Amino acid sequence: MNQSQRNLKDDLSQLTRGLKLPRARWTLWVPVALVALWGAFSSFYTVQPEEQAVVKRFGEVVAINDPGLHFKIPFGVDQVQNVASARVLKQEFGFRTVGQYGNNPSRYSDADFSGESLMLTGDLNVINVEWVVQYRIQDPIKYLYQQREPDTTLRDISESVMRRVVGNRLGSDVLTVGRVEIAQMVREEVQSVMDSYESGLHIITVELQDVVPPQAVRPAFNEVNEARQERERMINEATKQANQRIPRAEGEAQRLIAEAEGYATERVNRAHGETARFAAMLEEYANVPEVTRSRLYLEAMAKLLPKVGQVVMVQDEQVGPLPLMNIRDARQEAKQ
Repeated sequence: MNQSQRNLKDDLSQLTRGLKLPRARWTLWVPVALVALWGAFSSFYTVQPEEQAVVKRFGEVVAINDPGLHFKIPFGVDQVQNVASARVLKQEFGFRTVGQYGNNPSRYSDADFSGESLMLTGDLNVINVEWVVQYRIQDPIKYLYQQREPDTTLRDISESVMRRVVGNRLGSDVLTVGRVEIAQMVREEVQSVMDSYESGLHIITVELQDVVPPQAVRPAFNEVNEARQERERMINEATKQANQRIPRAEGEAQRLIAEAEGYATERVNRAHGETARFAAMLEEYANVPEVTRSRLYLEAMAKLLPKVGQVVMVQDEQVGPLPLMNIRDARQEAKQ
């Protein structure tokens, strides 16, 4: 050790001896300082934007505070529990989301969760139902102190209700048109059960993510679906043909009926007219029979003679016909 280092060591020793306090004062101020630091750091707390703070004093809830900086009684008198009451929570059944990075789609775990999703339908078909329950904490006090594990209870009730609802429906309904109705029914029933337990949870929505047949029987299900689609296509085609031909046949029937009714009306009216004419003629014949008989004869001859061609009159003494009358030519000349 050189001379400069010795001098520096002597100076530090003298400074330390000058600042050294009596042992009694150290033993007094160190606990006081520690208690003061503990009280200072335990007298305030911060609530995040999506949370609410439940403050307990000697085990009794005394306040529920909103986001921000708040103060409390230190030294463990007031205890704070933060609850994410404004955050939408979710529970996944049949799958697990591993994570999402940036704008990339979500990645799912490769583990097998078929024990949650495989269900038996009302027509004894096995299908794989994956769904998500979204909820939030509506009452922090009930959530913390009414039940021991409300999230686990929600999961068990959701799975039980979903299995019961799916078990009461046909497999074809669950796979196709009944998904929205099933999700709504499950949400209402789960909410009703959680309200009866006073869990403080509000079910926002239940969404069926993927409803498919199991992998082992998926080809058979596809064939059945193709057959059903073909049946629906043929039914639609038959309905189309019926909608085209039935109105056409009904129109043709209405036309024939209208023509028949018109013909019947015409014949009836004509018969009435003929009857009236015959009755008038009979009355005239009763009054003046000779005149009426001559008039009828002349009218009949007027209708018949124009249809006759040439009229030939023959005498017994003469050889050959006598062209005395050509009624048709005479009628044409009369018209001219």
